[in-house]
Amino acid sequence: MHAHRHDDGAVTLEAPPTDAELLARLRARDPAAERQFYERHVDRIYRLIHRMCGRPELAQEWTQDTFLRAFNRLDQFRGDAALGSWLHAIAVSVTLNGLRTHKRREAFAAPLEEATTVATNGAEHSDPDLKTRLKAAIAALPEGTRRVFVMHDVEGFTHEEISDALGCAIGTSKSQLFRAREKLRNALAAFAPTNALCLGKESA
Repeated sequence: MHAHRHDDGAVTLEAPPTDAELLARLRARDPAAERQFYERHVDRIYRLIHRMCGRPELAQEWTQDTFLRAFNRLDQFRGDAALGSWLHAIAVSVTLNGLRTHKRREAFAAPLEEATTVATNGAEHSDPDLKTRLKAAIAALPEGTRRVFVMHDVEGFTHEEISDALGCAIGTSKSQLFRAREKLRNALAAFAPTNALCLGKESA
């Protein structure tokens, strides 16, 4: 709710605009609507990008890029999904393109290191060769498969959140996670004992 002051001094409370109302005003290039849209979504978009890239300065830059791209592509929004989900898909695209364009491989270093710890069940005395082999296996996963694995098993996203963020079906997220775990198990089958890895067979 926000307050609106009338010419006679009276103040009334107004409900925030719906997505449809906000979209119409955004397409009319209403600055107030652009500010409302930004304030409504900026915190969640920043958190999403920060969890993907791990760097506050990149998250800030790519959050701004996300909103600029969204404002420039409003005519492409068909209403098939919620406005927020559409914005999330743009944020993911901006982030992945940024990581590729700038070749910031170190942005994956922390997630991969954490993924190694998760997959080896955090054992204090895990074989260092196993950790090295596992990190290489995770890095070798196809980009989409690796992204789902890191988002789900490392960063704690649910399949519903991954679906919204990546613009894919929940079933696709689950199958990507299954493939990631299978590839990692197969890559390490001859190297690690079966109880050395914590790669669940379930996709929930």
